[in-house]
Amino acid sequence: MRAAEPLDPGERQRLLHGSHHDPHAVLGAHRTQGGVVFRTLRPYARAVTVLVEGMRAELHDDGDGLFSGLLPLAAEPALPPYRLLVRYGEEPGVDEIETEDPYRFLPALGELDLHLIGEGRHEELWRALGARPMVHAGVAGTRFTVWAPNALGVRVAGDFDYWDGTAFPMRSLGGSGVWELFLPGVGPGALYKFDITRPDGSHTLRADPMARRTEVPPATASIVEESEYVWRDDAWMARRAERAPHREPLSIYEVHLPSWRPGLTYRELAEQLPAYVKDLGFTHVELMPIAEHPFGGSWGYQVTGFYAPTARMGTPDDFRHLVDRLHQEGIGVLMDWVPAHFPKDEWALARFDGTALYEHSDPARAEHPDWGTLEFNFGRTEVRNFLVANAVYWCEEFHIDGLRVDAVASMLYLDYSREPGQWTPNVHGGRENLEAVSFLQEMNATVYRRCPGVITAAEESTAWDGVTRATHHVGPGGFGGLGFGFKWNMGWMHDSLEYMVKEPIHRRYHHNEMTFSMVYAYSENYILPISHDEVVHGKRSLVSKMPGDWWQQRANHRAYLGFMWSHPGKQLLFMGQEFAQGAEWSEAHGPDWWLLDPAYPAAGDHQGVRDLVRDLNRVYAGTPALWERDTDPAGFSWIEGGAADDNVFAFLRYAADGTPLVAVSNFSPVVRHDYRLGVPEEVPAWREVLNTDAARYGGGGVGNPEPLKTDSVPAHGRPASIAPTLPPLATIWLVPA
Repeated sequence: MRAAEPLDPGERQRLLHGSHHDPHAVLGAHRTQGGVVFRTLRPYARAVTVLVEGMRAELHDDGDGLFSGLLPLAAEPALPPYRLLVRYGEEPGVDEIETEDPYRFLPALGELDLHLIGEGRHEELWRALGARPMVHAGVAGTRFTVWAPNALGVRVAGDFDYWDGTAFPMRSLGGSGVWELFLPGVGPGALYKFDITRPDGSHTLRADPMARRTEVPPATASIVEESEYVWRDDAWMARRAERAPHREPLSIYEVHLPSWRPGLTYRELAEQLPAYVKDLGFTHVELMPIAEHPFGGSWGYQVTGFYAPTARMGTPDDFRHLVDRLHQEGIGVLMDWVPAHFPKDEWALARFDGTALYEHSDPARAEHPDWGTLEFNFGRTEVRNFLVANAVYWCEEFHIDGLRVDAVASMLYLDYSREPGQWTPNVHGGRENLEAVSFLQEMNATVYRRCPGVITAAEESTAWDGVTRATHHVGPGGFGGLGFGFKWNMGWMHDSLEYMVKEPIHRRYHHNEMTFSMVYAYSENYILPISHDEVVHGKRSLVSKMPGDWWQQRANHRAYLGFMWSHPGKQLLFMGQEFAQGAEWSEAHGPDWWLLDPAYPAAGDHQGVRDLVRDLNRVYAGTPALWERDTDPAGFSWIEGGAADDNVFAFLRYAADGTPLVAVSNFSPVVRHDYRLGVPEEVPAWREVLNTDAARYGGGGVGNPEPLKTDSVPAHGRPASIAPTLPPLATIWLVPA
């Protein structure tokens, strides 16, 4: 082995400092005059030997961990295969490691991937960026790739190099901003981060934005991940692709996974949650928090690992198992998805490569005024790609059936929570965030195109026009629709709860708060949410919001659920409210399951409410009038919407074939006998299929046990009517007998 020509001092310094954009041009094997130059960077090594063509040749020690040498090999077009023998011990044969040289490999990322990344159209971005175990040029290892366009250099640090990335600088793949390195011998389970040299020359150690697995918080390393899961939900997935969700039952049980049954893993949850949800008859669960987040008290709404299920309850394959088990029980899985903002943790996305990369470069646009977080720069091609691909990722890799998109209103408006002078109008002089609008349209269009049967639902609290309108249909405001499948009806939630918290004697003055929702009920495709946000932080649980003594509170609670399940739109109920938990929810301990323990004297009160929820879902699922025409105004008709003094609401729901259902809610504490209601004359008799005052639910047992004959007595503009008994603080449903 001869001495190689010394490295240029500038290149040597850049290599050692971690600011070399093309280390493969210097390290590895390169043909030169007189043979092949071998050069490697191995800090702390005492000697490095090249094993090539049956020979062993020790490299010269150039200092600072650099070793090099010139081997007079034959002048052949292809470089010979070789390996490195790295010795860390003082004597030959002591602490020696034989390994492949990462710098002998061509890039493991293709030109098409780079082109799609540059265009912002890589819909499977997780297959191109991050840590990907693979066999490359016949060698097993992991390809590491990261987007850091303004970095001077990037290195891979992990438990495989004692968290010193000096030996593993990555190469820049041209103008894509992507850095790449294939590390032989590194496989699933390895911990890693990226050591990034910022434009000012300083270093920052960052978790992988595309990590598909993370350490359990508060630890922050990324983990090389390769799924070995075998799905068993083929029947569900085939049926999902054929679904028309707007014309099917959709009853959602919202679950905060870490606290539903505290301490359970994903696999333990898979043994309990599907059975519980199936027993209660909910068609879907909505899970929070799923994506990895550093602070449990954020409920997952400040995400640092957008591509990693939280490690608090197990591995990504463990989470797949939970989804699979829910599907096998016929239960769809929605997840909270948070593309609006991200926290400022210095090991995560904030100023990732030393510049405003994922956030806006204008601090006024970057800072979220309410949550101390940073807003995504939706105008940047690569950032939009990161988020759009993320939506697809959850649906395709984890078989998620829907995304509930958080904080949409904060994305849509430039002046959201900002005072005059704190925001800049868009190019048209308006307050709409045109970049966010475009992103949401692209996300929805992409998800619906790639994942038939999946739904997206917007948590959008304003009157934005066209949240659930198709993206190619332009509305009166000049915007195409956002393309969501559903929108949370925050107005209905707020108004109806404002009515319910009033003492019945005062409800007459707030009657319109229960009827106003029908003025706009068909302007969007709605979900009616009683979510975690309504039962926490001083807002009280649903039953505790209700006026009166304990019996009246439960009666109001039951009557309200009956009204909710019969109102046009799908419904969502947060855990604990299905059995009238009295205490507010806390992520620290979850629902008060002890309330259902038969040893508890009042357990029957709570079991009765849960029995009602089970029956609501059962009757709902079997009654097309309650869901088949949720988005069609012809599926609803008021019978009595103005009985403010009586606290009564009565309306008809119609199935696609015209079959009707009568829903009547009496929100007064008095029984109303022979309460005449106009009904379709073609139905000769009606029977009661649900009564929230039934004794088995904890009610007084007032109702209509016998069929109600339709009389030729005009009422409410109809030639025929019935005269049912309305129980106090109750909702009843009647169908043709």
